[in-house]
Amino acid sequence: MPYNTLSWTVKNNEDNRVLKEFLYSHGISKRALTQIKFQGGKILVNNVEFNVRKVLSENDIVTIIFPQEKRSPEMLSEKIELDIIYEDDFILVINKPAGMPTIPSKQHPTGTLANAVLYYYDQNDIDYTFHAVNRLDRDTTGLLIVAKNGFVHNLFSNEQKRGTVKRKYKAIVHGKLEGKEVVNAPIGRKVGSIIERCVKDDGQSATTHFEVIVNNNDYSLVKLSLETGRTHQIRVHMAHLGHPLVGDDLYGGSTKILKRQALHSYSINFFHPILQKELKFDSTLPEDMDTFLRANIN
Repeated sequence: MPYNTLSWTVKNNEDNRVLKEFLYSHGISKRALTQIKFQGGKILVNNVEFNVRKVLSENDIVTIIFPQEKRSPEMLSEKIELDIIYEDDFILVINKPAGMPTIPSKQHPTGTLANAVLYYYDQNDIDYTFHAVNRLDRDTTGLLIVAKNGFVHNLFSNEQKRGTVKRKYKAIVHGKLEGKEVVNAPIGRKVGSIIERCVKDDGQSATTHFEVIVNNNDYSLVKLSLETGRTHQIRVHMAHLGHPLVGDDLYGGSTKILKRQALHSYSINFFHPILQKELKFDSTLPEDMDTFLRANIN
């Protein structure tokens, strides 16, 4: 199935259903229907174009062809190597390296994951724009999901709200941590900074679970999972505990050995709303974190 197409077979319990209601039940919103109608998309039943008032019969094949998406002028394609660990007609799962922002900004207008993905799309005739389901900080490595069109992105956003997109991280922090802990501490913007966050009473609720894997008196390797997705959440919570991430000079970590925050998104587990199944992917620690561990903890 092409990246811009979705199809369903009408089931017995959907016989005599109006096409519009059928599409609503499969996640096609009123807004999406409007875009399909007025921006060059198509709604087909058994390969024939119909309006949304058509009454369906069992075993009819309903197909949506989504309209072409417009890319913003800032979204340029660049030939940058990608580590794609999974791809289907609807998503990419990418292992992002350190030093690569997820999307362009004034500080980093090029060299981003978005630029790299758009080049990949151009090489594979995917005439759509960039839709990150989840994001990682520029110097955080690891797994993230990219949707191939806006409709798929919306479905995955709904899955995130339902808590079915689960990410796990590994981090190297300063000092000796032990056992398991849940950190419940609200996070907000630090006064006087547009970048830095801090724990503050009037911040947004934030919950981080962590468990120590290995430690010594100087460093600890921990695995973490999030109930919320606040900006810099892991970095802020670990610094709040007095154990900032190695390499994270924004929050008190030393860059003497490692020049970026030692944080890696090593596992992602999610329900695929189109394939209707659970998928799980894992990623090994990047070389710089692994080298640091071998030299300083193991």
